[in-house]
Amino acid sequence: MTAKIAYDDVQVGAELPARTFPVTRATLVQYAGASGDFNPIHWNEKFAVEVGLPDVIAHGMFTMAEAIRVVTDWAGDPGAVVEYGVRFTKPVVVPNDGKGATIEVSGKVAAKLDDNTVRVDLTAMSAGQKVLGMSRAVVRLA
Repeated sequence: MTAKIAYDDVQVGAELPARTFPVTRATLVQYAGASGDFNPIHWNEKFAVEVGLPDVIAHGMFTMAEAIRVVTDWAGDPGAVVEYGVRFTKPVVVPNDGKGATIEVSGKVAAKLDDNTVRVDLTAMSAGQKVLGMSRAVVRLA
């Protein structure tokens, strides 16, 4: 597979379609099973509060994975992402209220690079707070 977006058709400043991702306690249990990360801060409210967290929090790698979906959906090929990194700035707090939390992700083409690649900067927010910092992906386009 290759990216469906052509390098020549992309301009610096172009915004990627934003997405909102729901996160519930069930989502966290499913992710724990898939990843093998059963740390109780991700499913046990009592434990999370005892260690100083406001409530159960989403896995950092889960948050990171949800954010990059904005890029892979835009590019049309997950294999087009050649580099990706973030800094975790705030946790995604997931209350046990039947609603859970949301992660709102937007992206913008920040630079056109060599070899048909672009740098995309992402913004990931939850409950009005930035949850990922320096969230950047390098994507090889068609």
